[in-house]
Amino acid sequence: MDETDNLLLKIRNLHTYFYTDDGVAKAVDGVDLELVEGGTLGVVGESGCGKSVTALSIMRLIPDPPGKIRQGKIVFGGKDLLALSEAEMRKIRGRSISMIFQEPMTSLNPVFQIGDQISEVLTLHEGLSKKEAWNRSIEMLKMVGIPAAERRVTEYPHQLSGGMRQRAMIAMALACSPKLMIADEPTTALDVTIQAQILELINRLQREKGMSVILITHNLGVIAETAQMVAVMYAGLVVEYTDVRTLFATPQHPYTQG
Repeated sequence: MDETDNLLLKIRNLHTYFYTDDGVAKAVDGVDLELVEGGTLGVVGESGCGKSVTALSIMRLIPDPPGKIRQGKIVFGGKDLLALSEAEMRKIRGRSISMIFQEPMTSLNPVFQIGDQISEVLTLHEGLSKKEAWNRSIEMLKMVGIPAAERRVTEYPHQLSGGMRQRAMIAMALACSPKLMIADEPTTALDVTIQAQILELINRLQREKGMSVILITHNLGVIAETAQMVAVMYAGLVVEYTDVRTLFATPQHPYTQG
């Protein structure tokens, strides 16, 4: 890992454990990661390897109890996120770092219109008036390729298809132009054609906005299409960290070779 690069995010020796009646689950057990400004880092591994827990640790969204970040540093833009108060962290979430999830319905509120949900982010973090936020919400839906945005903005999540919901989720995540977007399995619940469209959308928006992206997936094909650097996780550890071309040409770890 090259320390001279223009780093946006640096994770060192991260340990996140879950304490259950059956004992301690060491979900993340000494992870080191880096991401440069404007870069895309793919985090790949099978279910349960710790990749989603790593993302939730960056956002400081680990449920406590039963989870706890035991040690480590997560330095974002020069600040150690683990040293911040919850109030300070709330200012960063959604504004400087945003996250999209595998299933948009876990993040979209079923009883509020799509426009209201995007507007809330804008009024909270950007201080826009209700009307300004509503107009920006329409702009955001257009930006992510949702047709008839003026009508869609008044609809509820259940009225949108799975692909449209994921686009709306991306619009909400990008509303405040974050420096870092974490995408946790953003295409897994979608069919193959829509998957390709969503990945192309993330690629295009990253280029246009110059943001950094962490893309979490179990699919190496997705990584090949989108990421410059890749971290392979296995049993709570990063077992391989390299550029994408090297990973596919000469995989080092048995998991990646498989």
